[in-house]
Amino acid sequence: MISLPSRDFLETRIEDYIISSEKVAHVQLGNSAEHALLVLTKTGYSAVPVLDLKYRFCGLINAQRITESILGMNHIEYERLPEIRVEDIMQTDLPLIKINDRFQRALDLLINQNFLCVVDDEGMFMGILTRRIIMKQLKKQIYQIRNNQ
Repeated sequence: MISLPSRDFLETRIEDYIISSEKVAHVQLGNSAEHALLVLTKTGYSAVPVLDLKYRFCGLINAQRITESILGMNHIEYERLPEIRVEDIMQTDLPLIKINDRFQRALDLLINQNFLCVVDDEGMFMGILTRRIIMKQLKKQIYQIRNNQ
């Protein structure tokens, strides 16, 4: 069992660990599924945030949701992509984390997510916190414990 030398680590605010919104690809409400698919393909991301015109977080869009929206009875209806809006197919029921939340909350939420969208108190998109970043911080803590023994 790992015993952290102090609870300070788990109480650390997450804002120092997020990838800033300026560095995160996103789409906006009103964009077509075609545009979202292009963004996903070009960036190689599994999902991207959907933001409104004021950059408030609204949901996530991924290739699976886009593909499901164009499945026909006998073929994939690619011609529908420009007509479908991301707000009609985006995922909205997902955990969010606030910029002032603590590392412990992020750790709890990231067990079932690849990344979390970070918002401020007004819902403005601040960036993402990835499972990779959390794992790197845990690794650092474990090495510090081992080196102090």
